[in-house]
Amino acid sequence: MKSAVLAACAALMIPAVSGFAQAPAPKAPAAPKPLPVVSAEDAAKLETLVGGALTAKPAKARKVLVFSKTEGFVHGDGIVYGIKALEIAAKTGAFQADFTTDYAALTDKANLSKYDAVVLNNTTRLKTKENPALVPNLIEFVKSGRGLCVIHAGADNFYDAPEAAEMVGGQFDGHPWGAGGTWAFKVDDPASPLTKAFEGKSFKAGDEIYQQKSPFYDRSKLHVLVSLDLSDETTAKSNVEKQKRADKDFAVSWIRSFGAGRVFYTSFAHDKRAFMDKARLTHMLDGLQYTLGDLKADDKPVSK
Repeated sequence: MKSAVLAACAALMIPAVSGFAQAPAPKAPAAPKPLPVVSAEDAAKLETLVGGALTAKPAKARKVLVFSKTEGFVHGDGIVYGIKALEIAAKTGAFQADFTTDYAALTDKANLSKYDAVVLNNTTRLKTKENPALVPNLIEFVKSGRGLCVIHAGADNFYDAPEAAEMVGGQFDGHPWGAGGTWAFKVDDPASPLTKAFEGKSFKAGDEIYQQKSPFYDRSKLHVLVSLDLSDETTAKSNVEKQKRADKDFAVSWIRSFGAGRVFYTSFAHDKRAFMDKARLTHMLDGLQYTLGDLKADDKPVSK
C-alpha cells in the first residue's frame, strides 16, 4: 500500500517537474524596426521645395554634422525626411553635410572641430554618461562660435546633463498636442528673417508639439519665434489636464546666442509633414543657416 501511494505521488510530480524543466527560454529582444524610406515622389517634391538656393549666401565654405542617434522613441519619418531634406539642401552649396549615428563623431574633439554646426535630428535619450565627452565637447563647440540646430525630439535628451538642456533652452515635458491633431500657431517675431516663410500670419498645421520643462525653458533667456496660438479653442483645450505650464507659454521655435555661438530649436518635424510643407521646411533651413552664422537675426530675449 505504501509503495502504491509513493508511486502515485511520484506520478503526480512528474508533469510539474517536466513542465519546469521545459519552460520556454526568454524571448530575445525584438530587432529594431527598419526606418521608413523616402519615396521617389517625395524626394522629387523636396527638391522642388528646397529649390536651387537657400535664403542666405554662405560667407565661406560650411560643414554640418547631422547626428540622428536614438536611444528612446524613434521618429522614423522625422529622421529620414530630415536627412533627405538636408542632403538636398547641401546640393545648393550652402554647406556640406555628413550624416551619422556614431557617438564618436561628437566625442572625438578633433572630428567635431571640422564642423561649423551640429544638427540633432530627432535624437532621443542620448547616452551621455556612457559617453562622458559628449556634453563637454558640444558645449565647448557652441561656446567657441559654432552652431547647434535642434529638431523636434532633440529636446528629449540630456536628463542627466542639465547644462546641455540649458544650452538647448528646453527639455521635453510631454506633448498635449499630439500628431493626430491640427494646431494653431502664432508668429512671435514677424520681423525675423527666420519667420519670413510664414509671411507674418498665424497658421494651422498637423504636428506633435512639445511643452518644455523649466528651468531650461525660460523665455527671458530666449528669442521666441513661433508659439502655440491659444486663442484657438481646439489648441487651447487639447489634453488640458496634461498641460503643465501655469504660464501657458508654449513656445515652438526659438533662437539664442550661447557663448560666441548660436542655437536654434523647433518642435516641428515629428514626422514628414513639416518637411513636406514649404513654410516649415524653409523655417528649419533658415534656422540652420542662423546657427552657421550666415543668416543674421536678432536673438536678444524678448518678454512675452
